[in-house]
Amino acid sequence: MRWIYLAVIILFAAATIIFAVQNFEIVTMSFLGINARVPLALLVAVAYLLGAATGGSLYALLRRSYEGSRRSIVGSS
Repeated sequence: MRWIYLAVIILFAAATIIFAVQNFEIVTMSFLGINARVPLALLVAVAYLLGAATGGSLYALLRRSYEGSRRSIVGSS
């Protein structure tokens, strides 16, 4: 199973590198009245990293809350 995970990671990394190389066009992004002109690949990478960080934090928070609630239920029995 480890080899399958490794193959998926390698394919994803290759697709990401190909995307970055092919998408260096400058795009304009507007957010809350702020305009920024950045390469599309950079914009997608930043959005991905922010999503991964917030998703990972949310997952950790939910897991910690679930484990805490299970301990309090088991401890009160």
